[in-house]
Amino acid sequence: MIVGLEKYSLELSQIKDRLLEVGDGLNISQMEQELLELKEEMNSPNFWDDLDRSRAVNQRISAIETKIEHYDSLKEMCDDIVTMLELSQDEGDQSMADEAASELEKLEHQVDMLALETLMRGDYDENDAILSLHAGAGGTEAQDWTQMLYRMYTRYCERSGFKVSLLDYLDGDEAGTKSVTFEVSGPNAYGYLRGEKGVHRLVRISPFDSNARRHTSFSSLDVAPVIEDDGKLVIDMEEVRVDTYRSTGAGGQHVNKTDSAVRLTHMPSGIVVACQNERSQVQNKEKALQMLRAKLIELREREKEEQMADIKGEMKKIEWGSQIRSYVFQPYTMVKDHRTGYESGNIEDVMDGNIDGFITAYLKMQ
Repeated sequence: MIVGLEKYSLELSQIKDRLLEVGDGLNISQMEQELLELKEEMNSPNFWDDLDRSRAVNQRISAIETKIEHYDSLKEMCDDIVTMLELSQDEGDQSMADEAASELEKLEHQVDMLALETLMRGDYDENDAILSLHAGAGGTEAQDWTQMLYRMYTRYCERSGFKVSLLDYLDGDEAGTKSVTFEVSGPNAYGYLRGEKGVHRLVRISPFDSNARRHTSFSSLDVAPVIEDDGKLVIDMEEVRVDTYRSTGAGGQHVNKTDSAVRLTHMPSGIVVACQNERSQVQNKEKALQMLRAKLIELREREKEEQMADIKGEMKKIEWGSQIRSYVFQPYTMVKDHRTGYESGNIEDVMDGNIDGFITAYLKMQ
Protein backbone atom coordinates (compact mmCIF):
# COMPACT_ATOMS: atom_id res chain seq x y z
CA MET A 1 0.00 0.00 0.00
CA ILE A 2 1.33 3.43 -0.98
CA VAL A 3 1.32 5.85 1.95
CA GLY A 4 -0.18 9.29 1.22
CA LEU A 5 -1.40 8.53 -2.30
CA GLU A 6 -5.00 9.63 -1.69
CA LYS A 7 -3.81 12.79 0.09
CA TYR A 8 -1.44 13.70 -2.76
CA SER A 9 -4.18 13.17 -5.37
CA LEU A 10 -6.54 15.46 -3.48
CA GLU A 11 -3.86 18.16 -3.13
CA LEU A 12 -3.09 17.96 -6.83
CA SER A 13 -6.79 18.32 -7.71
CA GLN A 14 -7.03 21.45 -5.55
CA ILE A 15 -3.87 22.96 -7.07
CA LYS A 16 -5.14 22.26 -10.61
CA ASP A 17 -8.41 24.05 -9.82
CA ARG A 18 -6.46 27.02 -8.45
CA LEU A 19 -4.22 27.09 -11.52
CA LEU A 20 -7.31 27.33 -13.75
CA GLU A 21 -8.55 30.26 -11.62
CA VAL A 22 -5.17 31.94 -11.98
CA GLY A 23 -5.34 31.44 -15.75
CA ASP A 24 -8.74 33.17 -15.78
CA GLY A 25 -7.29 36.01 -13.67
CA LEU A 26 -4.42 36.44 -16.10
CA ASN A 27 -6.85 36.37 -19.07
CA ILE A 28 -4.70 33.78 -20.84
CA SER A 29 -7.13 33.45 -23.78
CA GLN A 30 -7.14 37.23 -24.21
CA MET A 31 -3.33 37.29 -24.05
CA GLU A 32 -3.13 34.59 -26.73
CA GLN A 33 -5.41 36.66 -28.98
CA GLU A 34 -3.30 39.79 -28.37
CA LEU A 35 -0.17 37.79 -29.20
CA LEU A 36 -1.64 36.74 -32.56
CA GLU A 37 -2.54 40.34 -33.39
CA LEU A 38 0.91 41.64 -32.42
CA LYS A 39 2.65 38.98 -34.52
CA GLU A 40 0.47 39.90 -37.48
CA GLU A 41 1.53 43.52 -37.02
CA MET A 42 5.18 42.45 -36.79
CA ASN A 43 4.88 40.64 -40.12
CA SER A 44 3.56 43.73 -41.93
CA PRO A 45 6.01 45.23 -44.48
CA ASN A 46 6.11 48.66 -42.78
CA PHE A 47 6.67 47.32 -39.26
CA TRP A 48 10.22 48.65 -38.88
CA ASP A 49 9.43 52.14 -40.18
CA ASP A 50 8.47 53.25 -36.67
CA LEU A 51 11.32 52.05 -34.46
CA ASP A 52 9.68 53.13 -31.19
CA ARG A 53 6.52 51.19 -32.00
CA SER A 54 8.44 48.14 -33.23
CA ARG A 55 10.50 48.07 -30.04
CA ALA A 56 7.35 48.34 -27.91
CA VAL A 57 5.66 45.53 -29.86
CA ASN A 58 8.68 43.23 -29.48
CA GLN A 59 8.83 43.90 -25.75
CA ARG A 60 5.11 43.21 -25.36
CA ILE A 61 5.38 39.99 -27.37
CA SER A 62 8.25 38.82 -25.16
CA ALA A 63 6.32 39.64 -21.97
CA ILE A 64 3.16 37.82 -23.15
CA GLU A 65 5.08 34.77 -24.35
CA THR A 66 6.89 34.53 -21.00
CA LYS A 67 3.61 34.52 -19.07
CA ILE A 68 1.91 32.02 -21.36
CA GLU A 69 4.95 29.71 -21.31
CA HIS A 70 5.04 29.90 -17.50
CA TYR A 71 1.33 29.00 -17.29
CA ASP A 72 1.68 26.15 -19.80
CA SER A 73 4.73 24.77 -17.97
CA LEU A 74 2.69 24.57 -14.75
CA LYS A 75 -0.10 22.69 -16.56
CA GLU A 76 2.54 20.25 -17.87
CA MET A 77 3.90 19.91 -14.34
CA CYS A 78 0.39 18.92 -13.18
CA ASP A 79 0.21 16.25 -15.90
CA ASP A 80 3.65 14.91 -14.95
CA ILE A 81 2.62 14.55 -11.29
CA VAL A 82 -0.58 12.75 -12.33
CA THR A 83 1.58 10.28 -14.28
CA MET A 84 3.94 9.81 -11.33
CA LEU A 85 1.05 9.10 -8.95
CA GLU A 86 -0.52 6.60 -11.38
CA LEU A 87 2.78 4.78 -11.86
CA SER A 88 3.47 4.67 -8.13
CA GLN A 89 0.07 3.01 -7.63
CA ASP A 90 0.44 0.57 -10.53
CA GLU A 91 3.96 -0.46 -9.57
CA GLY A 92 3.62 -0.14 -5.79
CA ASP A 93 6.56 2.30 -5.77
CA GLN A 94 6.59 4.39 -2.55
CA SER A 95 9.71 6.33 -3.63
CA MET A 96 7.90 7.61 -6.73
CA ALA A 97 4.96 8.73 -4.60
CA ASP A 98 7.38 10.59 -2.31
CA GLU A 99 8.97 12.24 -5.34
CA ALA A 100 5.51 13.30 -6.52
CA ALA A 101 4.90 14.85 -3.08
CA SER A 102 8.10 16.86 -3.44
CA GLU A 103 7.02 18.05 -6.90
CA LEU A 104 3.62 18.99 -5.45
CA GLU A 105 5.32 21.39 -3.03
CA LYS A 106 7.23 23.03 -5.87
CA LEU A 107 4.07 23.25 -7.99
CA GLU A 108 2.06 24.88 -5.19
CA HIS A 109 4.78 27.51 -4.69
CA GLN A 110 4.94 28.23 -8.43
CA VAL A 111 1.14 28.60 -8.65
CA ASP A 112 1.21 30.97 -5.64
CA MET A 113 3.84 33.11 -7.39
CA LEU A 114 1.86 33.14 -10.64
CA ALA A 115 -1.28 34.11 -8.70
CA LEU A 116 0.52 37.21 -7.48
CA GLU A 117 0.94 38.33 -11.08
CA THR A 118 -2.84 38.60 -11.38
CA LEU A 119 -2.63 41.33 -8.73
CA MET A 120 -0.13 43.37 -10.75
CA ARG A 121 -2.25 45.67 -12.87
CA GLY A 122 -0.14 48.85 -12.59
CA ASP A 123 1.26 50.50 -15.72
CA TYR A 124 4.86 49.76 -14.67
CA ASP A 125 4.53 46.57 -12.60
CA GLU A 126 6.32 44.51 -15.28
CA ASN A 127 9.32 46.88 -15.28
CA ASP A 128 12.65 46.68 -13.53
CA ALA A 129 13.02 48.80 -10.38
CA ILE A 130 15.43 51.30 -8.86
CA LEU A 131 15.72 51.16 -5.06
CA SER A 132 17.34 53.85 -2.90
CA LEU A 133 17.99 53.40 0.83
CA HIS A 134 18.81 56.42 3.03
CA ALA A 135 19.82 56.35 6.69
CA GLY A 136 17.67 58.47 8.99
CA ALA A 137 18.77 60.48 12.01
CA GLY A 138 20.84 58.52 14.47
CA GLY A 139 24.34 58.43 13.05
CA THR A 140 26.16 55.11 13.09
CA GLU A 141 23.16 53.16 14.40
CA ALA A 142 20.93 54.28 11.50
CA GLN A 143 23.72 53.72 8.98
CA ASP A 144 24.28 50.18 10.24
CA TRP A 145 20.51 49.58 9.92
CA THR A 146 20.61 50.83 6.33
CA GLN A 147 23.36 48.35 5.51
CA MET A 148 21.32 45.55 7.12
CA LEU A 149 18.33 46.46 4.93
CA TYR A 150 20.52 46.57 1.82
CA ARG A 151 21.66 43.02 2.58
CA MET A 152 18.05 41.94 3.21
CA TYR A 153 16.88 43.22 -0.18
CA THR A 154 19.85 41.80 -2.08
CA ARG A 155 19.22 38.41 -0.44
CA TYR A 156 15.53 38.64 -1.40
CA CYS A 157 16.54 39.38 -5.00
CA GLU A 158 18.87 36.37 -5.04
CA ARG A 159 16.05 34.15 -3.74
CA SER A 160 13.68 35.52 -6.41
CA GLY A 161 16.10 35.21 -9.33
CA PHE A 162 16.43 38.99 -9.80
CA LYS A 163 19.68 40.64 -10.85
CA VAL A 164 21.05 43.47 -8.66
CA SER A 165 23.27 46.23 -10.08
CA LEU A 166 24.82 48.77 -7.71
CA LEU A 167 24.47 52.35 -8.98
CA ASP A 168 25.55 54.61 -6.12
CA TYR A 169 26.98 53.98 -2.65
CA LEU A 170 27.97 56.23 0.24
CA ASP A 171 29.78 54.68 3.21
CA GLY A 172 28.78 55.43 6.79
CA ASP A 173 30.97 57.64 8.96
CA GLU A 174 32.21 54.78 11.18
CA ALA A 175 30.23 51.75 9.99
CA GLY A 176 27.30 50.89 7.79
CA THR A 177 25.89 52.82 4.85
CA LYS A 178 24.62 56.39 4.56
CA SER A 179 22.85 55.73 1.27
CA VAL A 180 22.79 53.16 -1.50
CA THR A 181 21.00 53.05 -4.85
CA PHE A 182 20.69 49.83 -6.85
CA GLU A 183 18.76 48.51 -9.83
CA VAL A 184 16.74 45.28 -9.61
CA SER A 185 16.15 43.54 -12.95
CA GLY A 186 13.72 40.71 -13.62
CA PRO A 187 10.09 39.97 -14.51
CA ASN A 188 7.71 42.16 -12.45
CA ALA A 189 10.55 43.50 -10.26
CA TYR A 190 8.78 46.82 -9.70
CA GLY A 191 5.43 45.09 -9.15
CA TYR A 192 6.86 43.01 -6.33
CA LEU A 193 8.95 45.73 -4.70
CA ARG A 194 6.83 48.89 -5.03
CA GLY A 195 5.05 48.13 -1.74
CA GLU A 196 8.37 48.23 0.14
CA LYS A 197 8.58 52.01 -0.30
CA GLY A 198 8.49 53.89 3.00
CA VAL A 199 10.23 54.14 6.36
CA HIS A 200 11.57 51.00 8.06
CA ARG A 201 12.00 51.12 11.86
CA LEU A 202 14.50 49.11 13.91
CA VAL A 203 14.37 48.49 17.68
CA ARG A 204 17.34 46.69 19.26
CA ILE A 205 20.13 46.81 21.83
CA SER A 206 22.73 48.87 20.00
CA PRO A 207 26.11 47.16 19.44
CA PHE A 208 27.59 50.68 19.32
CA ASP A 209 26.34 51.67 22.80
CA SER A 210 28.77 50.75 25.59
CA ASN A 211 25.86 50.91 28.06
CA ALA A 212 23.88 48.36 26.02
CA ARG A 213 20.78 50.53 25.83
CA ARG A 214 17.87 49.94 23.49
CA HIS A 215 17.85 52.19 20.40
CA THR A 216 15.28 52.99 17.73
CA SER A 217 16.62 53.68 14.22
CA PHE A 218 15.03 54.58 10.92
CA SER A 219 15.90 54.10 7.27
CA SER A 220 13.80 55.11 4.26
CA LEU A 221 13.41 53.18 1.02
CA ASP A 222 12.39 54.77 -2.27
CA VAL A 223 11.26 52.52 -5.14
CA ALA A 224 10.80 53.73 -8.73
CA PRO A 225 10.21 51.84 -11.99
CA VAL A 226 12.87 51.76 -14.69
CA ILE A 227 11.25 53.46 -17.69
CA GLU A 228 12.69 53.75 -21.16
CA ASP A 229 12.51 57.16 -22.81
CA ASP A 230 9.23 56.96 -24.71
CA GLY A 231 9.00 60.71 -25.33
CA LYS A 232 6.07 61.10 -22.91
CA LEU A 233 8.20 62.95 -20.37
CA VAL A 234 10.58 65.64 -21.57
CA ILE A 235 13.22 66.78 -19.08
CA ASP A 236 14.32 70.39 -19.51
CA MET A 237 18.07 70.18 -18.86
CA GLU A 238 18.09 73.90 -17.99
CA GLU A 239 16.20 72.87 -14.85
CA VAL A 240 18.78 70.21 -13.95
CA ARG A 241 22.04 70.96 -12.14
CA VAL A 242 24.80 68.53 -13.10
CA ASP A 243 27.64 67.90 -10.63
CA THR A 244 30.58 65.59 -11.21
CA TYR A 245 32.72 64.15 -8.45
CA ARG A 246 35.12 61.35 -7.67
CA SER A 247 33.53 57.97 -6.99
CA THR A 248 33.66 56.88 -3.35
CA GLY A 249 32.26 53.34 -3.31
CA ALA A 250 33.77 49.99 -4.17
CA GLY A 251 33.50 49.66 -7.92
CA GLY A 252 36.63 48.39 -9.56
CA GLN A 253 39.88 49.81 -10.90
CA HIS A 254 38.34 52.98 -12.36
CA VAL A 255 36.99 54.22 -9.00
CA ASN A 256 38.73 57.19 -7.31
CA LYS A 257 40.88 57.99 -10.35
CA THR A 258 38.65 60.42 -12.26
CA ASP A 259 35.65 62.65 -11.56
CA SER A 260 33.38 60.16 -13.32
CA ALA A 261 30.51 60.09 -10.81
CA VAL A 262 27.49 62.23 -11.71
CA ARG A 263 24.84 63.83 -9.51
CA LEU A 264 21.71 65.39 -11.03
CA THR A 265 19.47 67.80 -9.12
CA HIS A 266 16.07 68.51 -10.63
CA MET A 267 15.46 71.98 -9.22
CA PRO A 268 11.64 72.25 -9.67
CA SER A 269 10.95 69.01 -7.75
CA GLY A 270 14.05 68.84 -5.55
CA ILE A 271 14.74 65.27 -6.70
CA VAL A 272 18.42 64.30 -6.52
CA VAL A 273 19.89 61.21 -8.19
CA ALA A 274 23.47 60.02 -8.51
CA CYS A 275 25.36 57.29 -10.30
CA GLN A 276 29.01 56.34 -9.89
CA ASN A 277 29.33 52.70 -10.87
CA GLU A 278 29.46 52.92 -14.66
CA ARG A 279 32.87 53.17 -16.30
CA SER A 280 32.65 56.69 -17.67
CA GLN A 281 31.10 60.02 -16.88
CA VAL A 282 28.93 59.77 -20.00
CA GLN A 283 27.55 56.36 -18.94
CA ASN A 284 26.95 57.59 -15.39
CA LYS A 285 25.08 60.63 -16.71
CA GLU A 286 22.89 58.46 -18.99
CA LYS A 287 22.03 56.16 -16.08
CA ALA A 288 21.36 59.12 -13.77
CA LEU A 289 18.99 60.61 -16.38
CA GLN A 290 17.14 57.30 -16.55
CA MET A 291 16.83 57.32 -12.76
CA LEU A 292 15.60 60.93 -12.78
CA ARG A 293 13.01 60.14 -15.46
CA ALA A 294 11.77 57.17 -13.40
CA LYS A 295 11.41 59.28 -10.25
CA LEU A 296 9.62 62.11 -12.09
CA ILE A 297 7.12 59.70 -13.65
CA GLU A 298 6.62 57.97 -10.30
CA LEU A 299 6.05 61.40 -8.72
CA ARG A 300 3.44 62.19 -11.36
CA GLU A 301 1.65 58.89 -10.71
CA ARG A 302 1.69 59.49 -6.95
CA GLU A 303 0.17 62.95 -7.40
CA LYS A 304 -2.64 61.36 -9.46
CA GLU A 305 -3.31 58.83 -6.68
CA GLU A 306 -3.41 61.56 -4.04
CA GLN A 307 -5.79 63.61 -6.18
CA MET A 308 -8.09 60.58 -6.57
CA ALA A 309 -7.96 60.00 -2.82
CA ASP A 310 -9.10 63.61 -2.28
CA ILE A 311 -11.95 63.17 -4.77
CA LYS A 312 -13.07 59.95 -3.05
CA GLY A 313 -12.84 61.57 0.37
CA GLU A 314 -10.32 59.05 1.67
CA MET A 315 -8.67 60.03 4.93
CA LYS A 316 -5.41 58.17 4.34
CA LYS A 317 -2.98 59.37 1.69
CA ILE A 318 0.19 57.86 0.36
CA GLU A 319 3.02 59.55 2.28
CA TRP A 320 6.74 59.20 1.58
CA GLY A 321 7.51 59.46 5.28
CA SER A 322 4.94 56.92 6.47
CA GLN A 323 6.38 54.19 8.69
CA ILE A 324 5.44 50.95 7.01
CA ARG A 325 7.20 48.28 9.07
CA SER A 326 8.89 47.70 12.42
CA TYR A 327 11.71 45.22 13.07
CA VAL A 328 12.04 44.49 16.80
CA PHE A 329 15.09 42.57 18.07
CA GLN A 330 14.66 43.44 21.77
CA PRO A 331 12.92 42.78 24.19
CA TYR A 332 11.21 40.26 21.85
CA THR A 333 11.65 39.36 18.18
CA MET A 334 8.97 40.47 15.75
CA VAL A 335 8.67 42.06 12.31
CA LYS A 336 5.28 43.71 11.73
CA ASP A 337 3.86 45.55 8.73
CA HIS A 338 1.66 48.39 9.99
CA ARG A 339 -0.40 48.58 6.78
CA THR A 340 -1.43 44.94 6.40
CA GLY A 341 -0.98 43.64 9.95
CA TYR A 342 1.19 40.80 8.60
CA GLU A 343 3.93 39.77 11.04
CA SER A 344 6.70 37.25 11.54
CA GLY A 345 8.49 36.18 14.70
CA ASN A 346 11.47 34.76 12.79
CA ILE A 347 13.44 37.97 12.41
CA GLU A 348 16.65 36.21 11.33
CA ASP A 349 14.80 34.63 8.41
CA VAL A 350 13.32 37.99 7.41
CA MET A 351 16.69 39.73 7.56
CA ASP A 352 18.06 36.94 5.37
CA GLY A 353 15.68 38.02 2.63
CA ASN A 354 12.52 36.00 3.26
CA ILE A 355 10.04 38.87 2.88
CA ASP A 356 7.66 37.11 0.47
CA GLY A 357 4.90 37.01 3.09
CA PHE A 358 5.02 40.80 3.56
CA ILE A 359 5.02 41.42 -0.20
CA THR A 360 2.14 39.00 -0.79
CA ALA A 361 0.06 40.53 2.01
CA TYR A 362 0.55 44.03 0.57
CA LEU A 363 -0.38 42.97 -2.97
CA LYS A 364 -3.52 41.22 -1.72
CA MET A 365 -4.47 44.30 0.31
CA GLN A 366 -4.17 46.43 -2.83
